[in-house]
Amino acid sequence: MNIFFKDKVVAITGGSDGIGMAMVDTLISSGAKVATCGRNQDKLYDLQVKHAGLPLHTIVADVSRQQDCQQFIESTIDTFGGIDILINNAGVSMRALFKDVEIDVIKKVMDINFFGTVNCTKYALASIIERKGSIIGVSSIAGYRGLPGRSGYSASKFALNGWMEALRTELLESGVNVMWVCPGFTSSNIRNTALNNKGQSQGESPMDEGKMMTSEECANHILKAVVKRKRTLVLTFKGKQTVFMNKFFSIVGR
Repeated sequence: MNIFFKDKVVAITGGSDGIGMAMVDTLISSGAKVATCGRNQDKLYDLQVKHAGLPLHTIVADVSRQQDCQQFIESTIDTFGGIDILINNAGVSMRALFKDVEIDVIKKVMDINFFGTVNCTKYALASIIERKGSIIGVSSIAGYRGLPGRSGYSASKFALNGWMEALRTELLESGVNVMWVCPGFTSSNIRNTALNNKGQSQGESPMDEGKMMTSEECANHILKAVVKRKRTLVLTFKGKQTVFMNKFFSIVGR
């Protein structure tokens, strides 16, 4: 893995926390030139301090804003000369029944999880095609099965999976690999920052983080799949079981 990423330019959204930060750490140690963005300037500064003197470019950006996506991608290309790999990792979850949730919350989730990926990919596409690189979207098992209390989140991930599958087909002859990843339940910050019915951070997770895959382990699985140029990656036994059972019952129900 170290040899593959050496001197490659990798742009990762949401790299100041959880899985994204774990990927940044691994890629930097593998000799890659890394660009990442996040909404928290202090966390990005801490990341810069950790990797002082190494090729890391950071910028404050909110991927729900098209202009921020454009600035992140263009500043990465200006800094490193192009992009080999784009990892659309930034995301937000939600926990609220549809009867209780405000519509703006679902729109916010869609803007971050779906349109953030669409916008960053659009601005990076020409460079990635030129370098015959890779586009990765971090999705979820919720993109295969609608989860109660996660209607907006599931919708955003269904949209992401469908869009990336279409994009992969469009780019088959270009030499670009398109992959979507479903981590399953991972001990990352996304559940702690999940939005409630009013669009506010819930600030806690109802799940036992100690029984979940770590962000570092998840990051390693994703990066190994990038090296192998896989189409999809579903992680954890529970995640694979969910995807399999969904396909099975879809066939049986016809």
